[in-house]
Amino acid sequence: MSLTLRTISREQHLAYIQSLPSASHMQVPAWADVKAEWRSENLGWFDDRTGELVGAGLVLYRQLPKIKRYLAYLPEGPVINWFAPNLQEWIEPMLAHLKQQGAFSVKMGPPVIIRRWEASTIKKGIQDPDVKRLRDLEADFIEPRAFEVADKLRRMGWQQGEDGGAGFGDVQPRYVYQVPLANRSLEEVHKNFNQLWRRNIKKAEKAGVEVVQGGYNDLPEWQRLYEITAVRDRFRPRPLSYFQRMWTALNTEDPNRMRLYFARHNGVNLSAATMLIVGGHVWYSYGASDNIGREVRPSNAMQWRMLRDAYALGATVYDLRGISDSLDETDHLFGLIQFKVGTGGQAAEYLGEWDFPLNKLLHKALDIYMSRR
Repeated sequence: MSLTLRTISREQHLAYIQSLPSASHMQVPAWADVKAEWRSENLGWFDDRTGELVGAGLVLYRQLPKIKRYLAYLPEGPVINWFAPNLQEWIEPMLAHLKQQGAFSVKMGPPVIIRRWEASTIKKGIQDPDVKRLRDLEADFIEPRAFEVADKLRRMGWQQGEDGGAGFGDVQPRYVYQVPLANRSLEEVHKNFNQLWRRNIKKAEKAGVEVVQGGYNDLPEWQRLYEITAVRDRFRPRPLSYFQRMWTALNTEDPNRMRLYFARHNGVNLSAATMLIVGGHVWYSYGASDNIGREVRPSNAMQWRMLRDAYALGATVYDLRGISDSLDETDHLFGLIQFKVGTGGQAAEYLGEWDFPLNKLLHKALDIYMSRR
């Protein structure tokens, strides 16, 4: 198949995404409006024989301080046939185009899963003192074609750091936790939760925790819980304006793209979460909780409601997003994987992010600048 790459309209891009079973929420045209500080472009790959659009990519351009050169970034994209035997014919026109646009370096994240580990395998790993990382465990599923993709990218000159984080590190999580929903009943999904999760869901029900959906006007209340979480977990929170922009941009594109949930007890909101939907893929994207009311297990109740809603939407996967690959109980991120493993799903490892330095000198300068931040 011979291909032509060119800029496409947002409408063409959106129609293509809507024709697929799913794609990353960072590859929908509206994501460009969420990332307002970046310049953006919609790319399309066309089959020369039929003229049909067969691939798309959202590119975000970040300008280097003081010079008109850009880092071109395709988060969790582009959305192309990654297993095509002629991968080079997809990638090389993209590099040529981005270079023309003034890019000095390209960063992309192929949406290709390389390995999966079942919850039961991870639990055994946690109990084994010799196992420190997910990688130390034999995977329950391996995608051999993913290794071929990595091999082809390396041969083309794409780079990845030792830990998978090329250059200034992976921006998006390489390891995620997912609950598969396709061809399973809700009873099966619930039965697969560990005992603690099932107990906590019951406890929340008994205590009268209710889970409700919020709207745009509830975002300040979301922000209150999110900022409490940021202080507790020591991270820098995004401003309220970011979530307002996200809500407006995503839900203008598709009224069911983003949802907001609250778990409340006696009229007080104790935890909250944002949910994103693209086709059959549903993400729990941001979570927040108060320091009070933890004994009534609001977070478990909220996740169970979100999972049920995802199921009702016909989702094939409920994605709990990033985890660290550390299975070491002393690791500060261990609690996160422990919480997510309780859902009985699977840890998945993506191919990670890859860099292509179009200008080696500027790429190196950016690397140094990022490492000092």
